[in-house]
Amino acid sequence: MMSQIENDGAEVLNHLGWSAFFQDQLAGDEHDLVPLRIDGVHRRRLTGLSDAGQIQLELPPHTNTGDFAVGDWVLAEPITSLLVRRLDRKTVLERSAEGRKPMQLVAANVDTLLIVASCNADFNLARLERYLAFANEAGAEPVVVLTKADLAEDVGALEQQASALQRGLAVISLNAREEDAAAKLRPWCGPGATVALVGSSGVGKSTLVNTLVGSDGGHPQLTGAVRQGDDKGRHTTTSRSLHAMAGGGWVIDTPGVRSLHLKDVAQGLDTLFAEITELAPSCKFRNCSHDHEPGCAVRAAVATGELDPERLERWKKLQAESRG
Repeated sequence: MMSQIENDGAEVLNHLGWSAFFQDQLAGDEHDLVPLRIDGVHRRRLTGLSDAGQIQLELPPHTNTGDFAVGDWVLAEPITSLLVRRLDRKTVLERSAEGRKPMQLVAANVDTLLIVASCNADFNLARLERYLAFANEAGAEPVVVLTKADLAEDVGALEQQASALQRGLAVISLNAREEDAAAKLRPWCGPGATVALVGSSGVGKSTLVNTLVGSDGGHPQLTGAVRQGDDKGRHTTTSRSLHAMAGGGWVIDTPGVRSLHLKDVAQGLDTLFAEITELAPSCKFRNCSHDHEPGCAVRAAVATGELDPERLERWKKLQAESRG
């Protein structure tokens, strides 16, 4: 007998981002359940996408919708749409709130995180490093997208500064309103792929989402004007949502975040600051803080010009913040 998931059609599921990672999680008695991709998380309800379109899930008693993120895969009963369980995530983006508040879910099962910054006063290397550590820790591939490239005097210089932040980092400059913006991001936005956008308010995230979605992608995101004088925009996206892109993939927009507090992102920082991570074993002391200890290979690299002293200071600040 053919299972419900097979009936749903592999092509439809693959289009939504289904893969062997999720298929392998199914128990023997779960193959008659319906898999749905969460596209909306609200205080008292969840909506998901299947081959039948958008479905509002019936929630069991005491379900906390805060435990779900846009991009999650869940299983539901085929007739009642009753939520059965959430599948394990391939990647998860979650941010630390100030104080002792619990982590805030941002998005799940994201393949690529597009870190959006504009070629104006918003361009800030320290802020980009925060987003890169955030992406690395989540397991998503980071790509820096520099918007408003048409307004920059020297886009090449900004691209070079950004690409130097992490080995192998892709940096794309574009005008989010131009049609070729989607073409430049096509390598990460193909069929079944999921990308999420993060960045400060006013950098053009919602405009870029509209361009990626195209004219046939449903309701466009609201966009807001940038205040004159400080190049800071108003928050125009207040919730996370999943949109089908014209290229066949999916894009998740997120609210603008000017300050991203990092906690427990040691692996993400090791990837971001690989040059420091690789020098550390050569220090005289295993627990060297690279501050004042004798025989510090990292400070020696600073002395010879091999390592940027400002880069080291930013590493120290983020390490302290991550450890809490």
